[in-house]
Amino acid sequence: MSEKTIVQAINEALFQAMEHDDVVLLGEDVATNGGVFRVTDGLKEKYGAMRVIDTPLAESGIIGTAVGMSVNGLRPIAEIQFFGFIYEAMDQMVSQATRMRYRSNGRFHAPIVVRSPYGAGVNTPELHADSIEAIFSHSPGMKIVMPSSPYDAKGLLLAAIEDPDPVLFLEPMSIYRSVREEVPDEAYTVTIGEAKIVQAGSDATIVTWGPPVVWLQQVVEEYATNGVSIELIDLRTVAPLDIDTIVASVEKTERLCIVHEAVKTNGIGAEIAALVSERAIFSLVGPIKRVTGFDSPYPAGTIERDWMPNPSRVKTAIDELLTYE
Repeated sequence: MSEKTIVQAINEALFQAMEHDDVVLLGEDVATNGGVFRVTDGLKEKYGAMRVIDTPLAESGIIGTAVGMSVNGLRPIAEIQFFGFIYEAMDQMVSQATRMRYRSNGRFHAPIVVRSPYGAGVNTPELHADSIEAIFSHSPGMKIVMPSSPYDAKGLLLAAIEDPDPVLFLEPMSIYRSVREEVPDEAYTVTIGEAKIVQAGSDATIVTWGPPVVWLQQVVEEYATNGVSIELIDLRTVAPLDIDTIVASVEKTERLCIVHEAVKTNGIGAEIAALVSERAIFSLVGPIKRVTGFDSPYPAGTIERDWMPNPSRVKTAIDELLTYE
């Protein structure tokens, strides 16, 4: 057990996964340079250029190659350098990888992990910070994992690599190195599809995932000092959704606020709101609140601070929910 950042935890998971000969890594700059964020640093030196592969700048080619590898007995880990670059690979992911088991009537499957950094907060250029996880959630057969801590990042990545079907593994670049915690040195897995109750509470529920988990803990602590008990849930996986944990919380607190960086319309938050309305509407004393990014492209530069959800906007939503009895 030692203290690690998310980058270090993912790097360690990749080293341990590649002890199995069927695991290969491919992507732009993942080998010689060790990745843009050095997440894959050192892997080529240990496992060689035949298993840690620098590819051309061709996202469709990266995922298409991974699909071919996966149906021929390998477990490819494909890196898309930034999540906003993934549009070029959507055909291979949605039309090929996610449908492989269905199309072949179970004869073939595609055990692919697609890794990609995402999220605002680091002043990236256009198409580098997009949070478009909702688009892929419309594709049955695709699991979508979005950890917020080093422990979860390592355990969920190892679970994703073991999974027999495609997993989109999204890495929060704004907290790549700013969050540290104790992480076991040995290999372990965290179950895909199980949310985590970060802080138990009784007066309201906040559901979120990714970077907001970090700063929302401070918001929850502020309310606690004023005698208000907020339950904070980290989804960890947005497909499949752990709706049972959310519903159980709402039945207890009777108030729900959903926070995510992605745009509001048709986001994962909308799906959560619909599912809670179907299963626990009579437990709610007020409307479900969503605090999200705005319905526009991710803005480049410092304006993104005003575009993203922030503590002030969350507090406004929670304060309104608390007025309902």
